[in-house]
Amino acid sequence: MFQMIKHHPYFHHIKSSVFGFMFLLPTSLFALSLLLLACNGFSVFYMYLPGYIKSSPEPIKLLPENLSGDKTVTKLVSSVMYAVKEENPPGVLKTHLSLVKKPNFSMVPIGKASVFKPKQARLSRQILRTLGSGTKPKGFFSSKVKTFFRNSKCKSRFFMTWISPIESLSDRELLAIESVFKSHPKACLVIVSNSLDSKKGSVVLKPFSDMGFKLIAVHPDFDYIFKNTYAETWFNRLKNGNINPGEVSLGQNLSNLLRLALLYKYGGVYLDTDVLVLKSINRLRNVISAQSINPETKNWSRLNNAVLIFDQNHPLLFKFIQEFALTFDGNRWGHNGPYLVSRVVERVTGRPGLNFTVLPPSAFYPVDWTRIRSLFQGPQNETHSNWLKLKLGQIQRQSYAIHLWNRQSKQVKVQEGSIIHHVISDCCIFCNSLKSKF
Repeated sequence: MFQMIKHHPYFHHIKSSVFGFMFLLPTSLFALSLLLLACNGFSVFYMYLPGYIKSSPEPIKLLPENLSGDKTVTKLVSSVMYAVKEENPPGVLKTHLSLVKKPNFSMVPIGKASVFKPKQARLSRQILRTLGSGTKPKGFFSSKVKTFFRNSKCKSRFFMTWISPIESLSDRELLAIESVFKSHPKACLVIVSNSLDSKKGSVVLKPFSDMGFKLIAVHPDFDYIFKNTYAETWFNRLKNGNINPGEVSLGQNLSNLLRLALLYKYGGVYLDTDVLVLKSINRLRNVISAQSINPETKNWSRLNNAVLIFDQNHPLLFKFIQEFALTFDGNRWGHNGPYLVSRVVERVTGRPGLNFTVLPPSAFYPVDWTRIRSLFQGPQNETHSNWLKLKLGQIQRQSYAIHLWNRQSKQVKVQEGSIIHHVISDCCIFCNSLKSKF
């Protein structure tokens, strides 16, 4: 039987095929391995070249919304929030520009990458509680301010913010309040502050009320103040932990936004608490002042937001608030304050319908922060004494107010015969008690 299988042609063919397959098998596997390596190499070094995006990201929309009465306000509606990043920030800023080139912006969607951990969200909420947000009944702020303005019959409206503990309030800040009423005895002053809207705060401010001056301290209601502006969306994201407050004091940045929103809602004058008012500013409308001037071009090189005077709902204030919300950076000092108003004004200068004026530095900033200490020094010799007299006369003629730049001068003592010594005498109300402390 085995002999039959061995010599049968059919079985001989099968045996040859099997041995041939077994002989070629290693070669086939080797070829297959080379093929797999080639595919793998292609996937590693392969490069994707994206084409154009067919649809642009959805921008923030402003839709009209009718409220009670005949007024129409705008409401923010957006399914996606975008941050605007300046690729090329402006260099030298100018006052008079017939045509201002638009800065280059890139729209960066704020998605999952900007969402912070629950720990950071709790930190934001803790800071906001410290600053006084959400600790008063709903409607408390709006009702108190509305009643105050209605009953006081104000000739002018002033606003200040105080975000620090009441123990930090010094005679310098109280002098700033005195200077407002010395020049504007019929004005109304609203101090938005958590710490001053208290029993201790009432005691501190009582001497002004006893003199018949009209002022209140009121707890901030950020939700109400920011409502129907770009600040509303920004603030909600901050509360939810979706915005990094950064290394710069959140209170300082909220103060930068708060002053804009207050003037946009009510109109009037905003003053930092280290600004001394020297004369009436009732005739000024819709103004912001330069902090410094380019000595070569004589155009402004930087603006400041320590003093702002604007009508209610002014379009420039709207643009300031929009810029804050879309370009907020909590890690760069001044980015959300002086630098913000500077870059917006440079961008919109020359556009119709904005109606505002940039005043020279002498209006509110007669001395730059680098030289503010010189105003606290008394006469050293006859030459210095003559310079002090000339500088004091210049300030009295040209300046509406003077910014003391507290960061640089808070620890500096006022010397007798100095410019600040004369200024204190001109703008104080409780002069006898003040001179012994300031």
